[in-house]
Amino acid sequence: MPYPPPLRAPSGPRRRSVLASAAGAALLVGCSGGESEQSAGGSPSVTEKARARAARDSVGLLGRYDAVIAAHPAVAERLGALRAEVGRHVEAFGGTVAESSPTATEPASPSAAVPVNQKDALAELAAAERALADRRIAALLDVPGELARLLASVAAAGAAHAYLLTEGAG
Repeated sequence: MPYPPPLRAPSGPRRRSVLASAAGAALLVGCSGGESEQSAGGSPSVTEKARARAARDSVGLLGRYDAVIAAHPAVAERLGALRAEVGRHVEAFGGTVAESSPTATEPASPSAAVPVNQKDALAELAAAERALADRRIAALLDVPGELARLLASVAAAGAAHAYLLTEGAG
């Protein structure tokens, strides 16, 4: 007797797909292991610029999380773990995280306009995570081994964050 079809087709990538993508990216990057950051094509200036850009991007994403939390306090608990992870990404790239996050009385950065609708705010945050993950994947070819592995890992985490933000928003 055949199994009945599922009532609802799941949306978005499956957890296994996200993990397989991350493992594949890490495997591809791992093939270049053993290179020092001073090797050809990965001069310290290129590496340092890429690391600083990645830290700045993560700080900007952290600001988006703070703006959404300030505008929609009801999602603070849900976004807390993801925001903390983005903070660890900032530190992994050599940046620093501000001690406190903004509250509803503190203005967020002017570029961080948050939609009034909570679902739209979460969707916009997921889009920002996805776009940053895509930029980091594209940057893998321009950086040496260790930084490329870090970028791949953080990009995979960003893709997982985007999935979690969209899956729970529905």
